[in-house]
Amino acid sequence: MEERVAVTVSAFDPVSEAGLASQLRSRQEVLLVTAEAALVTIVVVERVDDRAAQAIRTVQRNGSRAVVVVTEIDSAAVLAAIEAGCCGLVRRAEATPDRLVAVVRAAAEGNGTLPPDLLGRLMDQVARLRRPAPAPAGSALNPREVRVLRLVADGRPTYDIARELSYSERTVKNILHDVTNRLQLRNRAHAVAYALREGLI
Repeated sequence: MEERVAVTVSAFDPVSEAGLASQLRSRQEVLLVTAEAALVTIVVVERVDDRAAQAIRTVQRNGSRAVVVVTEIDSAAVLAAIEAGCCGLVRRAEATPDRLVAVVRAAAEGNGTLPPDLLGRLMDQVARLRRPAPAPAGSALNPREVRVLRLVADGRPTYDIARELSYSERTVKNILHDVTNRLQLRNRAHAVAYALREGLI
């Protein structure tokens, strides 16, 4: 059996927090822990407003990965959540235990997760925001990084990207790690948003 992912739930109202924690308590894939010990924090919000963005940033500063469960979401809010440091997003209406576990496991592995329709809207929005000017010197992606980020943008998992490009999974992870570190990005989803905005993919 795979190692359980250490998870905590954070919400602005205690009913949502208790309800989500109750859904996850019986799942063998996750282990509910205190905020200080969590690898992944599920942040439950009504909408991605300033208060929610601050909560996401706090989670990231504390060394945890933020998965957001949200009631109301649009394209601008998706981009705001990603820029705040969210690495997974689930609509509250779709937050079944199975879906939450899948998104939490993806976050624990360093992967970003968005509902497919929101990913499409995000890509459209970022394309509209794209600046025609070239990226600043030293920030351009090399061809290998571009190929990997294009596949990440298509929602492909690490093992699938590795198979497609004839790389090891470790190589794919290293490429993404290098890109996020070099460009000071928060996670894979942020790297895709950056590359789209800069016209690099």
